[in-house]
Parts: sequence; C-alpha cells; structure tokens
Amino acid sequence: MIRSHVKQTFRIETGLSRDLTDLARRRGLTRTEVLEAALRSFLSPDQEERIEALLTRRLDRIGRQLDRIEWHGEMSGEAMALFVRHWLTSTAPLPDDALPAAQASGKRRWEAFVDALSRRMEVGPKLAAELMRDVGGSN
Repeated sequence: MIRSHVKQTFRIETGLSRDLTDLARRRGLTRTEVLEAALRSFLSPDQEERIEALLTRRLDRIGRQLDRIEWHGEMSGEAMALFVRHWLTSTAPLPDDALPAAQASGKRRWEAFVDALSRRMEVGPKLAAELMRDVGGSN
C-alpha cells in the first residue's frame, strides 16, 4: 500500500532539531517517521481521553488517601476527647501545697512522652496499624 506524502517545511529550534535527529538515530528511524509518529499521537482524538482517564485515576487515588487521612484525624480527635473526659472525671484536683511537686513531675513526664512519641513516629508501629491488627485478631 503506497501512502501519499505532502512536503512540509517547518522551522524548529536548533535544540529540538538535534533531539529529533538523536532520537531517530537511536531508534533506527528517519526523522520523518519520528515526526509522523509524534504528530499522530498529538492529533489522536483519544489522546485527550487517555490523559483524562489517567488524571481521573490519580485524582481518585488522592481522594481515597485524603479520606483515610480524614478518618485518622477524626479517630485521633475522638480518642483524645474520650481520654480527657475520662481523666477529668476520674482524677481529683490536687491540694495547693502539692501543686509545685506535681507540676515538676508533670513536666518530666510530658518531656518523656514527647520523646517517646517522636521515636514512635520515626520508626515504630503506628497506632492505627496496631488497632487494625488487634481488631482483626479478635474475630
């Protein structure tokens, strides 16, 4: 089957021309064949649909990730609220004379907690993973 060709003259940047020549040489094609393939791909009507499908899949994945982040944030907030409510209802206030010692002890315990939290966030298992393992293991 003989295809007809139309001679075209284009001006392109020197660097682009060099890239075209290099690609044609590496692929063992003529510069015309490379240009024709590039134009076919660019002008293909389904090209936009492919790009849209790729973007849609990526946006769906990002949406699912954001949903998981939101769930973890809500779980953390609820856990904190439950803990604070339990602590406030089960812990009696300290007498005034015991307050300085309790504050010093609380500061040391807070610093130890922050250090442990930092280590756990860097290398340790995450609470959500442990919860899933524990909940999954109890069935």
